[in-house]
Amino acid sequence: MKTPFQGRRSALVSKLKESKLDCLLVTGPASWYYLTGFTGESGALIVSPRGATLVTDGRFTVQARKETSGVRIVMQKGSLFESAGLFLKGISARRVGFDPVLLTVAQLGSTRKAAGPRLRWIPAPAMVEALRMRKDAAELAQMRKAAVLAGEVVEEVIGLLKPGIREFEVGAEIEYRMRKKGASGPAFETIVAFGAHAALPHARPTAKRLRKNELVVLDLGVILGHYCSDITRTVFVGRASRRIRTWYRGVLEAQSAAIAAATNGARCGDVDAAARRVLTGYHLDHLFLHSTGHGLGLEVHEDPRVTRGQKKRLEPGNVITIEPGVYAEGIGGIRIEDDVAVHADRTEILTRVPRDLIEI
Repeated sequence: MKTPFQGRRSALVSKLKESKLDCLLVTGPASWYYLTGFTGESGALIVSPRGATLVTDGRFTVQARKETSGVRIVMQKGSLFESAGLFLKGISARRVGFDPVLLTVAQLGSTRKAAGPRLRWIPAPAMVEALRMRKDAAELAQMRKAAVLAGEVVEEVIGLLKPGIREFEVGAEIEYRMRKKGASGPAFETIVAFGAHAALPHARPTAKRLRKNELVVLDLGVILGHYCSDITRTVFVGRASRRIRTWYRGVLEAQSAAIAAATNGARCGDVDAAARRVLTGYHLDHLFLHSTGHGLGLEVHEDPRVTRGQKKRLEPGNVITIEPGVYAEGIGGIRIEDDVAVHADRTEILTRVPRDLIEI
């Protein structure tokens, strides 16, 4: 029976033919998993119309044979990229595609030297990533589970927020609870930020203790069955001031507007603009310091990018985050983030935690 991995390799081969490439050198772990099911830490995958070959070292050859089907496994001799080059030297390929974003100058030089002068090296950026953007039904089902699990952790941890607790204690609880629920780990370094520290969009947990009348930003994601989720909620410890309530309402309305705009065929830049228009109406646009969102899947940051001026159009199967926020030095930050799947005729919010302001 044909596996999803074989179907994906077939789709990639069709793209190779369209681009007049004889084969593609794949060096990103998420992409070689997507194409083969291999979860090892080191490898170079060569995909051509004649088949797929994975070059890896002796630590992973047994694992590779168990995890893959229809893939030739070659044990490297010497460095990984020298071995990949020697393999390419021995096949009939002439035009070899590679991703210049993922392959360093040194790695490309090593591969080319070993492969010899016969081959032509053709930049082929994001060829696999373009396939990965459109999730199939099984991928979407897994991402729903990852989103639900992340939401459960958020709701549990909010109950732990009491004055005196430290940021890194909350961060440790988040990662413990996600693993206890079945996640293989966090999708990124968990963000826990109290008070003025929350004015840093990517604040990392510190020994800072929570005090009354402070904002709390919790941003976390899980890896479940290889797929990532990403969710942010903002909480106020005490009774929020009118200013904080207004800011929160502005961010929530901006997120709602962006989610409504995230439909099949919409330009990613228009989704970003929908959030910015709302924040401009609240005179908060100058406090919005980042893009509205990003693609999500096997990696926590993927294409498509939901940012200003981005002309890429959303397609069925895309999963993106929608995460507007405002940040004020000396006060803190407010961010609300959810994972959104685009379908042909609707938009689905995968994360299921209430978005209203929580005061504790």
